[in-house]
Amino acid sequence: MPVEIFWYGHSCFRLRGREAAVVTDPYDESIGCQLPQSLRADILTISHEHPDHCNSRAVKGKPKVISGPGEYEINGVFITGISTYHDKKRGQLRGKNTIYLIEFEDLRACHLGDLGHIPSQAQVEALSDVELLFIPVGGGPTINAAEATEVVSLLEPKIVIPMHYGTRAIKLGLDPVTKFLKAMGSDKIERLESLKASRSSLPEETQVVLLEQKE
Repeated sequence: MPVEIFWYGHSCFRLRGREAAVVTDPYDESIGCQLPQSLRADILTISHEHPDHCNSRAVKGKPKVISGPGEYEINGVFITGISTYHDKKRGQLRGKNTIYLIEFEDLRACHLGDLGHIPSQAQVEALSDVELLFIPVGGGPTINAAEATEVVSLLEPKIVIPMHYGTRAIKLGLDPVTKFLKAMGSDKIERLESLKASRSSLPEETQVVLLEQKE
């Protein structure tokens, strides 16, 4: 069964597989828009405790909340949290950030949260064989378009979904996604309402997928 992916804006996604639904980094109203009241999950991952990433009250269904490094198995979904930093000074400016590997039955996804630096060699090795990558691209408190492109080249995922960038609704001083798309040579792709991904449907070469914000 494919994993169906919806983007709710900023760094918040819902990944729905046969085993469970996972929601990542729910935000509060401070970013300029609201999550829908119908958003539900079995599992909720929080990369760090900033209001635009940790609004667990916005997610219905009494999900199991994961908010730090470690190994977890919930409803047949394997999740690994890897400690990183929210800045280039080992967390001295913005604290720590947790990257999550989310393994469904036949798909290995990675949500980078608010990664603020290029991953170390050990971190890259821990993230090997990632097929689906959710990556911040808007700069500011996270990596920018050029750095995101470098991270993509290090991890070599099959599908890249940009997140945490400036939009009409989200006014946080972030760069638009067009900078990243241009850097990746993918500036003429169309937005999709959702993505259904499975191992058998993955492209041979890295492909950028741009999602519409679901309301």
